[in-house]
Amino acid sequence: QVQLVESGGGLVPPGGSLRLSCVASERFFSSATLAWFRQSAGNGREFLAGIRWGYGTTVYADSVKGRFTISRDRADRSVYLQMNNLKPEDSAVYYCAADRNGNFGVSDMDYWGRGTLVTVSS
Repeated sequence: QVQLVESGGGLVPPGGSLRLSCVASERFFSSATLAWFRQSAGNGREFLAGIRWGYGTTVYADSVKGRFTISRDRADRSVYLQMNNLKPEDSAVYYCAADRNGNFGVSDMDYWGRGTLVTVSS
């Protein structure tokens, strides 16, 4: 069972930046995808960004395109989410997830981290 551990959340003022990290307990095959989701109170889990473990190609939700950047370090079994120009509506619990078969949908993910809280407030 792969374990994913997120870190890097916290309190940041509007317009600020945060970098989230996610470390996996095991290596992934090239066919895997890693993704970031978030969930705020009263809402479902929202896809933000995903990356293909092998080629490193990325996809983004329109809501974060141009502000968030996903990257990965295969040697460190890590995936990152650089978040810039944060807004109060970005406040949520952010989750890292992985799918062995190359998909990005919330229902496709095989493994989930426990999440890290991001609060954007002055």
